[in-house]
Amino acid sequence: MPAITIPYRPRAAFKPLHQRPQRFAVGVAHRRAGKTVACINELIKGALSSKRNQPRFAYIAPFFVQAKDIAWEYVKHYSRAVPGVKFHESELRVDFPNGARVRLYGADNPERLRGLYLDGVVLDEYAQMSPRIWTEVIRPSLADRQGWVVFIGTPMGRNAFCKLYEQAKLDPTWFTFRLKASETGLLPLDELAAAKQVMSPDQYAQEFECSFQAAVQGAYYGEMMNRLEQQGALATLSIQPDLPVHTAWDLGIGDSTVIWFYQQQAGRLAVVDYVEASGVGLDYYASQLAAKPYKYGEHLLPHDAEVRELGTGRSRLETLKQLGIKGRIVPKLSLEDGINAVRQLLPQCQFDINRCGRGIEALRQYRREWDDKGQTFRASPLHDWASHAADAFRYLAVGWRDRTRALPTPGQTQADYNPFGW
Repeated sequence: MPAITIPYRPRAAFKPLHQRPQRFAVGVAHRRAGKTVACINELIKGALSSKRNQPRFAYIAPFFVQAKDIAWEYVKHYSRAVPGVKFHESELRVDFPNGARVRLYGADNPERLRGLYLDGVVLDEYAQMSPRIWTEVIRPSLADRQGWVVFIGTPMGRNAFCKLYEQAKLDPTWFTFRLKASETGLLPLDELAAAKQVMSPDQYAQEFECSFQAAVQGAYYGEMMNRLEQQGALATLSIQPDLPVHTAWDLGIGDSTVIWFYQQQAGRLAVVDYVEASGVGLDYYASQLAAKPYKYGEHLLPHDAEVRELGTGRSRLETLKQLGIKGRIVPKLSLEDGINAVRQLLPQCQFDINRCGRGIEALRQYRREWDDKGQTFRASPLHDWASHAADAFRYLAVGWRDRTRALPTPGQTQADYNPFGW
């Protein structure tokens, strides 16, 4: 292929990324640093220089519509210099004359990526994605081609992106960088000063100074989960074999199903295990419960478990009962009341950090949806990868409150029975 000049002049801050020898890279960058442009050109460079047969490269944003809005115009702009390039608007795909392909995806549909092979991939705004997208989908897709990956984004609390960055810094096989607005010189000082005047200290620290310590904006439980971590309540827990293990479910239809496992241990609620999967039937979850060495108590289910399905004429409550799981439907409360129940319960909880790691991250990230037009948070939560775990925990809190209110011990009146301060 003759020499091709792409109309891209890398900023000095991103030259080390383009010149790195490592396959794996993690970058933390402030807003408007130019990270998406740099990463799109990294993909284009990889596509044009690859010597493999039919090379495949991917750009992944948290949502497919976000990938289109943020990156597609950049892909077309920088690829047009390549003679014979072809664009496929409906698929957000560009084909190069050497057989290479760059395509845009959303992490909100990880099944679309399963089974693919990839020679290079960028995960942009990784802090907003489920960690499963990397461990279960992207990492296997790189294996046979020894493909490379770049994680990049702006912090959103001490979540999986933070942990990945901290681990990568200690591993010489990974390349890491962190671009703070106060150090890069990419944004004028008067612009940063103006941003400080209208943003909260946490917002500014997160968006422009790449702070992982700042609270996630709009998060329902983020600060509470951080407080639990500081108090040592996110730890390795022992499961008491003589005590029942209860479960709380969020049942997805063509979506993720989540199960929390918990015990009442000496005046605390010990959240000891967590299961999440998608694309499988209820028999799968029944087998998961049966495989664990727990003595089960009650199983809390959402009210829609009683709805009969058109295909079978049975409700999921009935199907679970046939599988040996007798559920209890939790009271149907408003979303706001359910969130308040979680906030009342969380200070009394401890979580097993190993078995419940994914669920803990989801509770940190569960947040209100942002309204770009009104420049404010909506009253409703953002429906993303964290929603199912948060919904299941909401059913746990509502069901636990309902049960504890209903079960005074001998010698107590109903009003006296208040083990967690309700």
